[in-house]
Amino acid sequence: MTFRPPGPKGVPVFGNSGRFSADPFSFMTACAEAYGDVVSFDLGPIPLYMLTNPRDIQRVLVDDSDRFPKLDLGDDAIHTLLGNGLLMSEGETWQTQRQLANPSFHGRRIRTLGEMMVDHTESMLADWEPGDRIDIHVEMARLTVRIIVNAMFGTDIADERIRTIQTNLDPLGARFEPDPFGRLIPNWAPTTKNREFRRAVDSLETVIDDLVADRRREGYGGEQVAAGGDAGAGGSARTADDDADDPPMDLLSVLLRAHDRGAQTDQQIRDEMMTMLLAGHDTTALSLTYAWYLLSEHPAAERRLHAELDTALGGDPPTASPTRQLDYTEQVITESMRLYPPVYTLFREAAADVSIAGYRVPAGSGLMLPQWVVHRSPRWYDAPETFDPDRWQPDRATDRHRFAFFPFGGGPRHCIGKQFSMLEAQLILATVAQQYELDYLGDGFDLRGSLTMHPSEPVAMAVRER
Repeated sequence: MTFRPPGPKGVPVFGNSGRFSADPFSFMTACAEAYGDVVSFDLGPIPLYMLTNPRDIQRVLVDDSDRFPKLDLGDDAIHTLLGNGLLMSEGETWQTQRQLANPSFHGRRIRTLGEMMVDHTESMLADWEPGDRIDIHVEMARLTVRIIVNAMFGTDIADERIRTIQTNLDPLGARFEPDPFGRLIPNWAPTTKNREFRRAVDSLETVIDDLVADRRREGYGGEQVAAGGDAGAGGSARTADDDADDPPMDLLSVLLRAHDRGAQTDQQIRDEMMTMLLAGHDTTALSLTYAWYLLSEHPAAERRLHAELDTALGGDPPTASPTRQLDYTEQVITESMRLYPPVYTLFREAAADVSIAGYRVPAGSGLMLPQWVVHRSPRWYDAPETFDPDRWQPDRATDRHRFAFFPFGGGPRHCIGKQFSMLEAQLILATVAQQYELDYLGDGFDLRGSLTMHPSEPVAMAVRER
């Protein structure tokens, strides 16, 4: 067994963080091409090993997942933002919270939310006109915020609160962009970036607290439900899946009922709902943004999408049931997530000394599992840089390793919102594409890394009626 895998040489103190910060996507790709399945490099005080073979990724995420917990990167900012929610918690806390959340994401419930998703999309389209120029990322983010709040907070969200959320996303994202010097500056230091980050967190926590207060006032199926009353700025408390005789199953209502039993604290509820608000809208908005860009650049694929929608839907709005007939629509979303995975890398920790692909990985080392690299590898995909939705037809995908594609992670900690996100993305794509074509107006398409992979500039699109 070889002690340490090969990898690029770094500089004292900063390791390879300078090159990674300048362009994480090119750096990871170059490392994989030069050094193979396991690459060692340093981005900080923790030795890091990048794994790009689906076999090893499956082992870390699924087969031996207990031996590879989430990696603490030593940045308190993420804990300040998300607290001890599902993304950050471990052990019994995570298991308890996941068990509480599962009913809100059950397939039967998710399927009842399709009509609500389409209604919100059509409300957005009512404000569009042929010839408009829009930032499609902003439009998709606004829409997915409305949908996640309705589905998981059990209420509507006022325009003012959406503007507050969007205003504060940039300073949040900036705080988590790769920065070789950032780890040397403590979070309490009164730098401009730290102050802006703290103000953004405070603003978002206020939004969360207001939404929770709305839900408490409107009623959530608990023992102490306010009778009557105005829904206030939050809007209606009932979601499409609620039955008049059953308690609502949106996540916030579930947590509030657990709070009544003494099984949740106010802080736990805030942490979970902050996680849900940010993670629940951002990745789907990004997947759709990249899908619109790719369709604009590939008119033949766009024509096939329109033909499928016209045949399958006949001009009627899509709902959860007809999405089963929209095979090509689903393939477009899947291929977009392959080329542009919103979550572009995962991190895990080796809890004990372990051998991976013949290399010794010491306890406490970090493991990087980069979707960006694996999804674009010629080892697993023909013409990997090409947008080809047909590669997801069953006869072409059968022999591909299951972890050659893992946009939602895998194993016990796979994304709880996978089914929700896929349904939402398909319904939004279908509803918009029934009425409009979107033409990308930019020159090139650059990316920046943060907690998720974002376009570096506004994604300007021209709205054209079909």
